Amino acid sequence: MEDTLERLGLESMGLLEGASAVKDELCMEIDPPFRENVATAEDWRRALDKVVPAVVVLHTTACRAFDTNSAGASYATGFVVDKRRGIILSNRHVVKTGPVVAEAMFVNREEISVHPVYRDPVHDFGFFRYDPGAIQFLNYDEIPLAPEAACVGLEIRVVGNDSGEKVSILAGTLARLDRDAPHYKKDGYNDFNTFYMQAASGTKGGSSGSPVIDILGRAVGLNAGSKSSSAPAFFLPLEQVVRALKFVQKGSDSYANKWEAVSIPRGTLQVTFLHKGFDETRRLSLRSETEQMVRHASPHGETGMLVVDSVVPGGPAHKRLEPGDVLVRANGEVITQFLKLETLLDDSVNHNIELLTERGGTLLTVNLVVCRYADSVDTANATYDMHIVAQVQDLHSITPYYFLEVSGAVIHPLSYQQARNFHFHCGLVYVTEPGYMFSRAGVPRHAIIKKFAGEEISCLEELISVLFKLSRGARVPLEYISYTDRHRRKSVLVTVDRHDWYAPPQIHTRDDTTGLWTAKPAFQPDYLLLPSDINDIGDLGVQTFSTSGEANCTGHLHQSNNQELTDSVASLEINCDDTSDEARPRDDSVGTKIRRVEEDLSADGSVVCDCSFNEAKEMKMEDPNTVQNTILHDFHGATATADNSPSAERVIEPTLVMVELKFGSNSSQDHQFVGGIPIYTISQVLDKIISGANGSPLLINGVRRPMPLVRILEVELYPTLLSKARNFGLGDNWVEALVKKDPIRRQVLRVKGCLAGSKAENLLEQGDMVLAINKEPVTCFHDIENACRALDKYDNNDGKLNLTIFRQGHEIEILVGTDVRDGNGTTRVINWCGCIVQDPHPAVRALGFLPEEGHGVYVVRWCHGSPVHRYGLHALQWIVEVNGKPTPDLDALVNVTKELEHGEFVRVRTVYLNGKPRVLTLKQDLHYWPTWELRFDPDTAMWHRKTIKALDCSNV
Repeated sequence: MEDTLERLGLESMGLLEGASAVKDELCMEIDPPFRENVATAEDWRRALDKVVPAVVVLHTTACRAFDTNSAGASYATGFVVDKRRGIILSNRHVVKTGPVVAEAMFVNREEISVHPVYRDPVHDFGFFRYDPGAIQFLNYDEIPLAPEAACVGLEIRVVGNDSGEKVSILAGTLARLDRDAPHYKKDGYNDFNTFYMQAASGTKGGSSGSPVIDILGRAVGLNAGSKSSSAPAFFLPLEQVVRALKFVQKGSDSYANKWEAVSIPRGTLQVTFLHKGFDETRRLSLRSETEQMVRHASPHGETGMLVVDSVVPGGPAHKRLEPGDVLVRANGEVITQFLKLETLLDDSVNHNIELLTERGGTLLTVNLVVCRYADSVDTANATYDMHIVAQVQDLHSITPYYFLEVSGAVIHPLSYQQARNFHFHCGLVYVTEPGYMFSRAGVPRHAIIKKFAGEEISCLEELISVLFKLSRGARVPLEYISYTDRHRRKSVLVTVDRHDWYAPPQIHTRDDTTGLWTAKPAFQPDYLLLPSDINDIGDLGVQTFSTSGEANCTGHLHQSNNQELTDSVASLEINCDDTSDEARPRDDSVGTKIRRVEEDLSADGSVVCDCSFNEAKEMKMEDPNTVQNTILHDFHGATATADNSPSAERVIEPTLVMVELKFGSNSSQDHQFVGGIPIYTISQVLDKIISGANGSPLLINGVRRPMPLVRILEVELYPTLLSKARNFGLGDNWVEALVKKDPIRRQVLRVKGCLAGSKAENLLEQGDMVLAINKEPVTCFHDIENACRALDKYDNNDGKLNLTIFRQGHEIEILVGTDVRDGNGTTRVINWCGCIVQDPHPAVRALGFLPEEGHGVYVVRWCHGSPVHRYGLHALQWIVEVNGKPTPDLDALVNVTKELEHGEFVRVRTVYLNGKPRVLTLKQDLHYWPTWELRFDPDTAMWHRKTIKALDCSNV
């Protein structure tokens, strides 16, 4: 089960049940009567000895956001139900509806790969498949399923990975068999049209998919969810599971034989029913003669009937059934239970069934055929005895099995689950994850695209057709609606931005034979309308063999932190694998979007603050020849400060732009200030570009211009008032000299730190006061910059400055070297297993630390649903070894990872910012996360992507 409020199974998603929870507790029906409990501790020990070896811990990684699932890593429970074929039963929210990579670990710590073979479209169960021959050191048996054994008063045990404890055994007694399906989230997965069992077993996160066993070691239920505020847990009955397992077993006689995907008949009317007691049906105007007939025809102890709760627009029952209709008969048979109705629907796919319902008012009989709409029937305040003929729809036909991935966005047809949640038609174009291109335009998650580039969009194929016609850089309008504001369309402008760091638009399709999702181009790359300066797209075409790893990158932000809870009662019981020290909640103290800028002090001593902003959770890179030069960045820090920022806040590539900050405060009024850099700093560089410089050429507006080389003293300085400097022991003669130099500021520059790897490192110390350069007093940063530029005027100098400093009461003269930089910033990044690595940029080096083992592979970002997310290789650290081979630079990393195969476990040694080494292992996934690199080409001023290693799906 997943961790959070009413635990059921979505990754760390809190969910609600609401006020109806009180009503749920009113049922005191006991059926059958209690039997004397004669089970002994020895009986339970023997049962558990058989069960525990067959229970596995499941580590799952959702590689892409899809339908109701977000990309991410979690753990849960499953158990073996067919040893010969290698079939594991767990929850639907564990198996996932989208791309998933999973491993199962048995009680003796043997770990194997598992692949999804089925997930039910509605109910919370699904199956994984594994190779039984891979288990070499454990004797175990499958756990038999016995749904008929469940009864009120039955003593049970829940065996699973509760709270991540690998094996937990929780006791309980079945108290109810007719609980309503728990409601977890208004925009996520919810089970319906079934009863749940309830017991006060107190299960928590990680126990989703645990078997609920009796004294004989049989599974009588499947643990699914619980209440976070109290002990009750909810178990799915197994009747539908047993039926589905029989179909799945037809896929192959054993694991050794080729697995064939099987179709399990599932029918639907796109109607949600609730079981309501006869007291409530009377209030819905159920006739007394109908109640008498139903009680007589139903099994002893029946207490209610099925009532329509909602109807999905456009479904078979739309405009035929309405909320409040009471179901009396189906195909002439009285039906008051979910299982009986579902069995009828599953056996009648693509066939007509006849429903007899009652609706309040005068009596009227209406025959409706599926191809006609009863618009002429008066429904005002009248009771109908309605015979409805409707065709049962194939439930799998309205469950998406493919999606479009474009510029990091995941778009697919609206599923039955979400159509039911949002009250929309199934099959509309649904944005699960907006990615870079759409989020940049302001399109949110859960949006329904209605119009794009002036054309109405009703299905995914129409969206692909419109995208095919658009050239890169085109700005086109897009109209969408959301379930929170469904009656008004919103319009935005989308810039068609197919940067080379994204693969071409691809269609990913589920393959139940292999358990993988295969990718193919949404349209042929040869026909992409790219700019004329891009002639070679061969590297892009390689991506058609596997999914491209385009899921959104993020720092340490849990996606679940922004999920809106529907109530505080129910939650899925899957635990997220993110460790608490890596998790970073949203910092609400920063009121507006803040972009990282380089800390600097202008000539007048004003501060340009150094802070960071988690930009739309997207990997975004722009050409460094533009004014704004933003690179992939990670947000790990807390609230940014005006200066002297903590180290974790300063690891982002600087941008030379004006910044506007708005900081929240405890008062009702916000405080804000605007900072900038002096224009002379920009004009000096611009003059060099125009007049000609001595650096490498760069294409600017179609003209190749040499870029200037800038000499800098790689030391961080900050001003201190002379009054404070005097307290540190600075002599009066220097105070007078500095006042004479600058009578307005009356300040001295102090050393905050040296950039690691610079020529000034180990020469200057923190707290040193810089008094003069070449015997000339200095009081501001402009003086330092002028001294550095003066070195470039002479060819015979060694690039060193003669600094006079004041250190611990002594005046010292020292020669300090300067460094020459080209200003291009980061020009190469590599994506390996979902982490973005690069050579450490100046903001990282400003922290004053680089590992001795090698510092050329710095992790700046990681992606949700990637192997590094699953195994905890997060940002703000260096990769110094892979499988014992040093990786001092990016080339070394590429050479080492080229030798690694798909599915191979890798030993990685890292060094964190605090200097602490760490060794971890991760499993390489070249199918969903191929290795690729981005290089900036100064000849074209473009970033180009090259695939280093990927998995050819034809060999799977």
